[in-house]
Order: sequence, then structure tokens, then C-alpha cells
Amino acid sequence: MEVATVENNNESKDHSNNNNNNNRTLFSFYSNYIWNRVLAFLPSSSSSSSSSSSASNVFAKISNLYRQSARVGSRTHGACLPLPLPSNSFDSASLVMSDTSRVYEVLEDILEHIILNLRIVQKNLQFWQSRAEGSNARKMYFMIFERGPLAFIDGAVQLIRGCADEGSSMQHLCHSASSHISERVAVLSSLRCALATFLAQIYMEVDRFGEKLVKDPENSLPLLLVTINDIFSNLEASIGHLHAMCQSVYSVEGSYSLPLLFEKLPGVNQEGSQWTDCEVRDAIDLIYQNLLKLDSYLSDIVAKHRKPRKITLHWIRYTCGAVGLSVCSMWVLRHSSLMGNSDIDKWIGDARDSTVSFFNDHVEQPLLSIRDELFETFRKRHKGVMEPEEVLLTSNSLHRMLLAFSEQTKGQKIPENASDQELLEIVMSRYEKELMHPVQNLLSGELARALLIQVQKLKLDIETAMLELDQILKANEINFAILAALPAFFLSLILLMLVRTWFKRDTRAEGRGRMARVQRRLLIVEVEKRIVQYQTYVDQGQEKDAQCMFGLVLYSLDRLYHAVEKHAKATGEWQCLRQDIIDLGKPDLKTTYKLLVTSRLERLYDCLLPSPTRR
Repeated sequence: MEVATVENNNESKDHSNNNNNNNRTLFSFYSNYIWNRVLAFLPSSSSSSSSSSSASNVFAKISNLYRQSARVGSRTHGACLPLPLPSNSFDSASLVMSDTSRVYEVLEDILEHIILNLRIVQKNLQFWQSRAEGSNARKMYFMIFERGPLAFIDGAVQLIRGCADEGSSMQHLCHSASSHISERVAVLSSLRCALATFLAQIYMEVDRFGEKLVKDPENSLPLLLVTINDIFSNLEASIGHLHAMCQSVYSVEGSYSLPLLFEKLPGVNQEGSQWTDCEVRDAIDLIYQNLLKLDSYLSDIVAKHRKPRKITLHWIRYTCGAVGLSVCSMWVLRHSSLMGNSDIDKWIGDARDSTVSFFNDHVEQPLLSIRDELFETFRKRHKGVMEPEEVLLTSNSLHRMLLAFSEQTKGQKIPENASDQELLEIVMSRYEKELMHPVQNLLSGELARALLIQVQKLKLDIETAMLELDQILKANEINFAILAALPAFFLSLILLMLVRTWFKRDTRAEGRGRMARVQRRLLIVEVEKRIVQYQTYVDQGQEKDAQCMFGLVLYSLDRLYHAVEKHAKATGEWQCLRQDIIDLGKPDLKTTYKLLVTSRLERLYDCLLPSPTRR
């Protein structure tokens, strides 16, 4: 029997290797591999009693090693939903190395194993349910284009043959797609229900034994271990029924492994007798053996019903990309220096020169100009086209010319402080008289002198305008520099937005973006709906359905627990939020109170509030 188990687990190793996208399954694969290698060297059940005792010691050591590795894995993944134990159950120093503390550890490991397996099953089940909700055309598309090249060829051949058979092949393909998807939905749903029921039973029993484990551990520990053994037997029966159904009804590719058979506790007196430390350790080791068998079986059956890998779903896209990449590679090779062509080197040089030129014109020089404008005084920045001293010199020269001309024309002394406007009126009056005889006055009169004075006035006006224009340009130099840097600024802004989007692309509930907040609020909605459904089953007396739904409630609470832990710790809300999540998982609390708690979660805690842009 052990040899068959070894062969079975070696076969399951190949299937679990296909599920390497999940870290937990990868860890289970390696742990199962090590366990199988150890089992291969152990004696059979027909060995002597001394050999059995030695094997039992080896089992105990391996189970302890597996328990330690599982604890390390749980710390890496994060602690699962806390056990429903009294708050002072871990305060006693006497429990540090006692059997009770070891039972606490094995209970936490059971919850973690079941929740992780539920997560894998739920992930695959959601995929097949989404395909089942699609139209017949969508299902046929999946069967032909999303199951790999071989399925594509097979489906194409059936469609071609169907053209001559008046559509019978189309109907057969549609029926095959619906059957393919419905089988996987049914198997994974049954498997999820079995695991959820097991999780609910363990959680309820821990809640029932909570006070007894603290007050009277010597009498309550054996009863709890026996109860856990019975719950494993119930799981074995439910999965055994599923196994038989898969072999007799469904047509999934490949053969199924042997049925799941857990180790059983030997017959003991469950009432009144106290177990020895050796018996408690053997019971704990037996639980870990059963967890190993459960992981091995689940990895095998889930591998047969798992969703296609991403590369299989999008194989056409990847194939086109590979062909396009090959064509581009050949084109690049043809223009490279390897084929004696210098086009690539020339293009690289041009691109480098263009990049350097763009950087100098739109980044470096504008920034240097802005720096100079900000840290240098206005007058020391640059020498302008027209200086105020030159304008003043021209103005003084014009004033002296006007003054001399006016004194000569009037024949009297004019004050030095006379304005240029008054003097210019005298010049223009004389200029008008001189124009009455232009030729005569040009040669012997004052016409030429008046013209030269007007030229000097025009020169002064031009210099004044140039000085004002130069001052305007200097005052706007920083604006021109900023305008030159705008292309580089917008390019940097676009790159920053792309990087920000890339960092916030995580839409899972553990993320930080708006979509992550939406996912966390949807988890609360999921918990609330399942609590109501659980109460409905209880009111209708459907005990099995109620236990299954309560297990799904615990699974949703565990997801919520992990999603909010980091964010709640950052805002200082973790203690209160953690207690509210634990209260939602207590079986004895009324549904009305739990619904009040879910309403409080949505309204009060910052990490569960809507996004600020949507409030």
C-alpha cells in the first residue's frame, strides 16, 4: 500500500509542477517530493515491531520538520484568520512548550492549508464559471482558440468537416464545449464545498473547545484531537464521493489517482482517560500526515481541472508576436554590420545626435537661462542693443542744437531750462518759412540746418523706442526660456504618469489604488451576502449547506483580513478592525449584529472607504 502511495504521489508531483504560478502549490510540491523520498526508504507494514517503532520516530521527526517548514511558509505568506480562542489563551508562559501550544500550531496549520487550497480551487472555479456564463459562440471560441495549437487544429478540422455535414459538427463542438466547462465547474464546486465544510467544522470545534483548552487542557486536548480525526474522516467520505463521481460520470483527460485515505487514530478511551505526551505527539504527527495526503490529492485533482495557463490562453497572440519578432530580427540583421551594411550604425548615430540636440535645446540651455535669470541682477545679465547713456547723449545734443538755433533765430537769449517742445516749436515755425523758397534757403538760408535738427530728433525717437523694446525683451527672457523648456517638461510629465500608472497597476485588494479600494469593499459585500445566505440555510434546517456557506464566510474573511492588514496598521486602525473581522467569524453571534459590523466596516475605517475622488 505504501509503494502504491509513493507511485501515486510521484505522479501528482508532475501535475503540481504545472501549477508553478502559485507559490503555495510550489511549496507543497517540494514538501511532497521530500516526503515521498523518505517514504521510499521506510519498511512496509509487515515489518517487525522494532522497525515500526523506528519508522514512527522517523515519522515524528519528519512531521516536526514539515510543521516547522509550514510555519515558515505561513510567516512568509502572512498569518491566516486568527483562531476563535480566548484573548488570554496565549498569555500564559506555561503554554510555550506544552502540548496545548503544539495543538494551537497544528490548528493554525490546518486552517492555513485549507484556506490556501480553497484559494486555488476558487481561482480555477471562477475562470470556468466565467466561461460557463458566456454564449455558445464564446464557448466554441475557447475550445478552438484558447486551448493550444493541438486543440486549434482539431477544432478547425471538425469545423471543415461540418461544412459538408450540414452543421452537425458545429452542434457537436458546442455540446463538447458546454460539457467540458460544466464538468470542471461541477468538480471544483463540489471540491470547494467539501473544503469549506471541513474548514467550518474545524473552526466551530475550536470555538466550542476554546475555554476548555485554557482551563482544562489535559481533558479537552484528547477530545479535540479525536474530534479533528472524525472531521478528517468526514472529509475523506465527501471527497471519496467526488472521486467516485469523477471516475464514473466525467471524462476528464487522464486517469485519476487512488482515492484519498486518511490515517486514523487507534481506538482509545475518549472519556475519562488522559493521554500521555507520546500519544498527543503521535496524534499531532498523524494530522500532519493527513495534511500531506490531502495536499497531494488536491494538487492532482486540481491539476486535471485547472484553468489553462496564460501562455495557452493567448498562444495565438504570442505566436504572432514571435513571428513578428522573428521578421524584425531578420530585418535588423540584414541592415546590421554583420551583413556588411552600415544602416543600423548610421541610424543609431542620427538618433544619438537628435537626442543630444533635443536635450541641449530644450532641457540644458533653457534651464541654464532660467538659472541665470533667477540668480543674476537685471543689469548684469547681458549688454543690451541700446544703452540709456547713449540715449541721454543724443538727447543732450538735440537740446543744444535746438537752443542754438532758437537763439539765432529769435536774436535773444533763451533760458537753459527751456523744454525741447518749446524749442522745437520755434524750429518748426522757422522751417515752415524757409520752405516758401526752398532752393534759395537751402543754399543760403536755415533750411538745411532745420532739416538736420529734425534728423537728430528722429534719431532720438528711434533710440528711445529701441531702449524700451530692449527692456521688454530682457524682462521676458525667463518666459522665453520656460517656453523653450515646455517640450521637455511635457515629455517628462508623460513619462512620470506612465511610471505612476505602472506602479499602481496592482488592482488586487492588497494594492493602493482606487481599484484596490473597490476590491476591498466588494469583499465586504461578499462577506455580507454569505452571512445572510448562511442564516437562510440555518433557518431552513439545511445543515450541510449551512456549514459549507459558513466555511466560505471564513474564506472571505481571511481574504479581507489579508487585504486590510497592511493599510490598517499604517493608519492605526488595525486593532479595532482585526477584532471586528474576528467577530464576523464567530459562529454564536447573531446575524443582525454581524450585519451591523459589516455596515460599520464600510463607514468608519479609512482603508475601506471609497476612493476620495468618488466620495
